[in-house]
Amino acid sequence: MEFQDRAILCVDCGQEFVWTAGEQLFFYDKGLKNEPKR
Repeated sequence: MEFQDRAILCVDCGQEFVWTAGEQLFFYDKGLKNEPKR
């Protein structure tokens, strides 16, 4: 599976942050289904 960096908005402060491909791979490997929210 190929991942790309994604911009996500923080639910607390509304600022944009980058969810990197490496972080996405970590979530995938751990079986986590939800994106980070903050």
